[in-house]
Amino acid sequence: MTFSWRQWACAGFFGALLANLHEAQAGLLRACDEPAALTAPQKDRLIHLAALVKAELQATQPAAALIARSGLDLDYFGQRYSHAGISLQDNSSGPWSVRQLYYACDEAKPKVFDQGLTGFVLGVNDPDQSYVSLLLLPNTAAQMLAQVALNNQRALALLGNDYSANAYAFGLRYQNCNQWVIETLAVAWGDLAPTDKLRQQAQEWLKQHAYEPTRFELHGAPLMWVSRLIPWLRHDDHPSGDLAQHLFRVSMPSSIDAFVHQQRPEAVRVEFCLRGSRVVKRRGGPPLSSNCEPEVGDVVTDLD
Repeated sequence: MTFSWRQWACAGFFGALLANLHEAQAGLLRACDEPAALTAPQKDRLIHLAALVKAELQATQPAAALIARSGLDLDYFGQRYSHAGISLQDNSSGPWSVRQLYYACDEAKPKVFDQGLTGFVLGVNDPDQSYVSLLLLPNTAAQMLAQVALNNQRALALLGNDYSANAYAFGLRYQNCNQWVIETLAVAWGDLAPTDKLRQQAQEWLKQHAYEPTRFELHGAPLMWVSRLIPWLRHDDHPSGDLAQHLFRVSMPSSIDAFVHQQRPEAVRVEFCLRGSRVVKRRGGPPLSSNCEPEVGDVVTDLD
């Protein structure tokens, strides 16, 4: 499971459509292109950001941590993060490498990939203001997650056959990357036995434990109609009642975060923001501000 830039993050195109319709239409042909090149200063600062994230993991030594990065601008829907994965201490690709689902453009199907932590951070959309979130789990919960995520057979058993950026969170027809993460979590914490219906079991466990997907309301028929033109967006897995309300219920980092805190209140969020040449780190508490301004108790690192 190795990573290539010829992949497309699970929620990225969905985010492009919802955040800015005009840019989404222009970006339709760019979905599988390599990302724009970073300048040397931008790349250097993101590498420093990744080092600070890694230092936090090394200091706390979790067997597994949930990690998310800021993708395309989803502020319109109140979403800072679009792409989540599982950072694993004993990943064979290197300590804290991120196991995640990506859409393989060349093969037109989803795959599970391992990616170094630095590469994961370099995948942020805005190198001049970037966010990374770690969700540090209690030891037992982290170990249970690591055991399932590192088991290739079980990790791949949770991989859907077809990809959709806006996959219905309780549907089996398609899958996006965050859906793979939450279903892996369900198998681990639910101690679900391997079967040929593992995804179905995971979703049933999530329903029984009150998992609430993120709600995307498209606010009208025109945007819903345009969304039907996008190859990575699907409608045929969503309940008809939701579609009638121009609603998608999708697994996103925010809904995973809320579920984890519901199930394991002792979990700790550590959030990082890079703006210009400054990184702000906040451990616990409310999310960092939209302008990356530090508050009392935050740790500020100047990179210049």
